Amino acid sequence: MLNSQSILITGGTGSFGNAFVEYLLEHYDPRRIVIYSRDEFKQMLMKDKFRKHAGKLRFFIGDVRDRDRLKRAFEGVDYGIHAAALKQVPACEYNPAEAIKTNIDGAQNVIDAALDTGVAKVVALSTDKAVNPVNLYGGTKLVSDKLFIAANAYAGGKDTCFSIVRYGNVAGSRGSVIPVFRGILQSGGKELPVTDYRMTRFWISLREGVELVVKALEEAKGGETFISKIPSFKVTDLAQAMLPGALMPETGIREGEKLHEIMVTTEDAAYTYEYDRHFVIYPQLVWSEKKKAAPTGQKVPEGFSYSSDQNTQWLGVEEIRELLQKC
Repeated sequence: MLNSQSILITGGTGSFGNAFVEYLLEHYDPRRIVIYSRDEFKQMLMKDKFRKHAGKLRFFIGDVRDRDRLKRAFEGVDYGIHAAALKQVPACEYNPAEAIKTNIDGAQNVIDAALDTGVAKVVALSTDKAVNPVNLYGGTKLVSDKLFIAANAYAGGKDTCFSIVRYGNVAGSRGSVIPVFRGILQSGGKELPVTDYRMTRFWISLREGVELVVKALEEAKGGETFISKIPSFKVTDLAQAMLPGALMPETGIREGEKLHEIMVTTEDAAYTYEYDRHFVIYPQLVWSEKKKAAPTGQKVPEGFSYSSDQNTQWLGVEEIRELLQKC
């Protein structure tokens, strides 16, 4: 599907963008990959990293706040991945207007640019924090999700399709606790602080995140939210995996932090279907027959929810230790 196609990634110099480009070049023969980001230094590093494929990569310096620049970048693009966002919870709390400009206004700009240039499909990356949000970052991503779902109505007679993928912090990424623990250990620390001993998280690798986006590109009809079925782990077990016998002082839950990650709420259950390796939340409204998906999975039972503390798959200390070697 992605062979001979042009793909644009907003926030493309981040960890996801690098992994997605690597996956595309490994499994497909795209005509062009457009990296759209505002960090020229990271673009330079990425250009050097993929220098063997220089003929396929294009680097656009730009911000998702700039609708005109986005529209120019989207010219001739077949598929779009929206990964750009302000993601740090404390930074969003302290700079709420900036978070809104990037995460909400930027999302609308991506939608408008994609519609105006006739992009076939756009997949937006979401987060567990958008579900029952308790911080501004989660609130802005909830609005962004709603905008992308509703964009299918604004498409009218156009063929542009918008969908979402949702997952928590990717293992080893800047947003996860793993690099924090590693930094402590590298500096000679013997204690790994845990905000709450009850805390659980989902485990998803960058590769799994990329594969979910590809699935959405292949299967989305419009308005779906794709969620991987992934294992959970206890943060205390993660600490033990990284430093056996580690002292784990309990520091107290931080502002805007959740005890557990949730991907599907009981309210979502009415529209959620289960597949072999993922869930799909289908849109409550269908805007046209050509965007009406026909679920083939198993409808989840009434009252179902998918959260890290109620998962059926769990990682133990040894399994976590093995996975840490890959991230």
